[in-house]
Amino acid sequence: MNLTAPTRRRAARLPVALLSLWLVACGGGGSSPSPAPSPAPGPSPAPAPTTPPRAETFASGLSWPWGMVFLPDGSMLVTERGGQLKRVSADGRSVSAPISGTPAVDAGGQGGLLDVAVAADFATSRRIFLSFAEPGIGAEAGTNGTAVGTAVLNAGFTALTGWTVIFRQSPKVASQGHFGSRLVLARDGTLFVTLGDRQSNSERVRAQDLSAGHGKVMRIRTDGSVPGDNPFVGAAGAQATIWSYGHRNMQGAALHPTTGELWTSEHGPQGGDEVNRTLAGRNYGWPRVSYGCEYGTPVGACPPVGNASTGAGYEPPLTWWVPTSIAPSGMAFYTGSRFPEWQGSLFVGALAGRALWRLALAGNAVASREALFTDLNERIRDVRQGPDGWLYLLTDSSSGRIVRIVR
Repeated sequence: MNLTAPTRRRAARLPVALLSLWLVACGGGGSSPSPAPSPAPGPSPAPAPTTPPRAETFASGLSWPWGMVFLPDGSMLVTERGGQLKRVSADGRSVSAPISGTPAVDAGGQGGLLDVAVAADFATSRRIFLSFAEPGIGAEAGTNGTAVGTAVLNAGFTALTGWTVIFRQSPKVASQGHFGSRLVLARDGTLFVTLGDRQSNSERVRAQDLSAGHGKVMRIRTDGSVPGDNPFVGAAGAQATIWSYGHRNMQGAALHPTTGELWTSEHGPQGGDEVNRTLAGRNYGWPRVSYGCEYGTPVGACPPVGNASTGAGYEPPLTWWVPTSIAPSGMAFYTGSRFPEWQGSLFVGALAGRALWRLALAGNAVASREALFTDLNERIRDVRQGPDGWLYLLTDSSSGRIVRIVR
């Protein structure tokens, strides 16, 4: 390389060993040719995650929690199946005393205080919605059914006022199982309510009966009235609130972030758990068809309930689990930036499976799925994406906790 006179004088004062290093650093030294110019830089690839996702306890001390929802200030409302509604602070360090004004619930078996949702305008209206197992009274004593009510949460987060029931499953039955009960507010302001088939073999046939509110997804307005564009409005004998039917027990539900469609997760019997696109007026087959078998039959070597897995007129699931059940529960689509490798995935909690399932999607198809965080050995009751972009899991136990997935 060509050196200026001042540069030659500085180089002459360096020891020989240092001189050679100095020449290399300056881009010269020896007779090696100069390197070719570097090509113009192209777009940089997305950086690979430097650390794997991990689970940490965010909050604890909850008793059989069932549903959770974030409030605008980053805190959460959490239901406990025994009938309590509590607020968890935004930093997870405190869990409030029970909020007053919640309804009387039939807390037994799978019943109790179940899901919670907040109105889109909560910041001004402070309106929330609760689903619960409502005990029958009078002539209906000894029975129960899924119900939904609404109230206003006071500014101090200590009390509900103006409690009003806006929906009741009909008819009520004597059962402690399969209440369904997930609540999802649609983009048009209506409210989806999932209803189980109430579990017994004598009741489950009503999942195919449009005059009964068993094994259905219902769609109502937030005041309890019926949207005029529901698929069975005006159909003879049908409950006008029905959106879809032929379901067993849906304990997970979420809106697709792109299409706004309702997706649900559904318990099969022995095997046959499902994830479905839950579309207006469609029949999802239970109990006429199923990928699951009757309880007590040989696992992996038994005929499906209804003796068929699908058929003409029945909407097939997007994915299903056989030969054993994972008991899918709450679910959420991931749209945050904390986990770029999970963008667009659907996450489903599992009770029997004690895992968080990640479903990678290709459009409306499930491309692959994997069970995550099995080492927690927890029944995952609900899944939510937080406003901070982390994932939050609600564990189902007498000493329930909220687990946060971070990296």
